[in-house]
Amino acid sequence: MKTMTAQEVQEYMNNNKDVSIIDVRETEEVKAGKIPGAVNIPLGLIEFRLQDIDKSKEHIMVCRSGSRSGMASELLAAKGYNVINMQGGMLDWDGPTE
Repeated sequence: MKTMTAQEVQEYMNNNKDVSIIDVRETEEVKAGKIPGAVNIPLGLIEFRLQDIDKSKEHIMVCRSGSRSGMASELLAAKGYNVINMQGGMLDWDGPTE
């Protein structure tokens, strides 16, 4: 599984305008703040929302600590998606939130 640190994700976002970030935390968790532009698809709904995830793009998966996003990354990678898990999750994120 491909991984990036929160710092690497920030640098990647600064250099690429069209970055797809999927936040797999629960809706209540996301209300406290998410990475700008991130799409919230809770982990339990990922399999039901595959049609909403563009298979031709690379996606950075995010959660609170990196565990749930790791599970989502494994699931999506097994289905042929190009995904990167953000290690440390939002606990390590010190960039802007919305």
